[in-house]
Amino acid sequence: MVERRVTVGWAEGLHARPASIFVRAATASGVPVTIAKADGTPVNAASMLAVLGLGAQGGEEIVLASEDESAEAALDRLAKLVAEGLEELPETV
Repeated sequence: MVERRVTVGWAEGLHARPASIFVRAATASGVPVTIAKADGTPVNAASMLAVLGLGAQGGEEIVLASEDESAEAALDRLAKLVAEGLEELPETV
């Protein structure tokens, strides 16, 4: 399993627009990814309802993970997106 621990960089957390940006990016990554609060149960990162249900706040740590061995680069890009509160998935890290 590949995983990244990252602090949510969006001040409003993973709500509404940031969650939508994240879910689109997770879906576009092409690998199955889960997201969880630091001590929580992982949920499908490509599900808007699941991501909103986490209630992840700005400054809170989350864990991005994947069973896919080729997920290193995808998780790096998603981690950067979340940590920096970007508006779109970065092409490179």
